[in-house]
Amino acid sequence: MTSNPAVRPEIIDFYSRSDEAARLQTTATGTLEFARTRELLRRHLPPAPARVLDVGGGPGTHARWLADDGYTVHVVDPVPKHVTQAAAIDGVTAELGDARCLTAADRTYDVVLLLGPLYHLHDKTDRISALTEAARVARPRGLIAAAAISRYSPLLDYIATTGITESAIQDGVRDTLAQGRYAGQRGFTVAYFQTSTELRAEVTEAGLTDPSLYGIEGPGWVAVKAIEKYTSANLMGTDMYEAALAAARIAEPHAALTDASAHILAITGP
Repeated sequence: MTSNPAVRPEIIDFYSRSDEAARLQTTATGTLEFARTRELLRRHLPPAPARVLDVGGGPGTHARWLADDGYTVHVVDPVPKHVTQAAAIDGVTAELGDARCLTAADRTYDVVLLLGPLYHLHDKTDRISALTEAARVARPRGLIAAAAISRYSPLLDYIATTGITESAIQDGVRDTLAQGRYAGQRGFTVAYFQTSTELRAEVTEAGLTDPSLYGIEGPGWVAVKAIEKYTSANLMGTDMYEAALAAARIAEPHAALTDASAHILAITGP
């Protein structure tokens, strides 16, 4: 492990320029992702004060509430700005690092979160490495939670924002649907989008037990995003937001709806 993780420079540049700390707090779709992720994790987390390793934890958005809940939280992230932000949170420590090569010793954490790394790793071998590392540092019967971006989310997103009417966007969406790869053409950086089937297969290939998969935002996030864009209204706390949240909960048991979420969460153990 070096102090300069081998992460693609365009990813570091994107997060150095963007405000990831605000992304999950300022829009209804971001808040929906945050609230549902927290809800699902709290359902499975061991009691505090368990030790949590938040890999790719960004500026500490989830680390903050985990620390407030009484957990001991350590963030690993490849973006220097994020490490500084996370380390400033009471009860949270942070280091510069790479999900594929963690500095933590074997079997030292009760919980390992991979809420960011998988969708920035284009190559399957890298995603398997990140999952294998999570399994290595998790204690026996520990919890591992890994998030992916749905393969279908660019199509749904561009419907909500009407970008899908542009021929160049259509070509990019077709490529992503076919191959999962996103080159960072607009609004995001290079990424890899997964189906729930693919995520389950890779988690299992990494040697983890068969995961439980959840659609995080549920199918209602598309309507929320479209309304916010075309009315300039903030839907947080409105009936429309509550409807999307209720829909996400109702959709949970139905595997056919999992990929309709923008993000998918796999929860498993080593």
